[in-house]
Amino acid sequence: MNSKVADLDTRALNLEEVKVKPVQDTVEPRTKNVILDRIGIWGSSLCALHCLLLPLLLPIAPLVASSIFAEVWFEKLILTFSILVGFAAMFVGFHKYHRQMYPLYSLVLGALIYWNKDIFGHQYEPFTIAIGAFLIIAAHFTNMRLCKNCTSCKDECHSAK
Repeated sequence: MNSKVADLDTRALNLEEVKVKPVQDTVEPRTKNVILDRIGIWGSSLCALHCLLLPLLLPIAPLVASSIFAEVWFEKLILTFSILVGFAAMFVGFHKYHRQMYPLYSLVLGALIYWNKDIFGHQYEPFTIAIGAFLIIAAHFTNMRLCKNCTSCKDECHSAK
């Protein structure tokens, strides 16, 4: 029992020698970038759901066709919003944290595929929408993961982990 107490005393003494960095010096606020990534994920997901579920709503086609949800400009507006939020999130993540370009590549490729969804024909449109949306959402998740790996702008977290 006494040897255990002696071990605890030496451990306590060793803890006093350890230098602890203040939390404020190492933690950088990431709320703006996380919010942008989450908005981008939701926007891309809602856009994909809109495009994929619209054909399933054919029994109520007269109501849907007369609404703004079936308009091409509405689809392009949602996609443009999603892409702009994505670029903002990728820029903040790249500039402030990780300096990795591959989330941006995934975003651009997904946006190009999504924007040109009917390039392979109308019958393949759901597949191209799903692939484009997946790439956009993957870009946001990758950006969030890379930003989370960095504790501050001063860290050497510019290499892929």
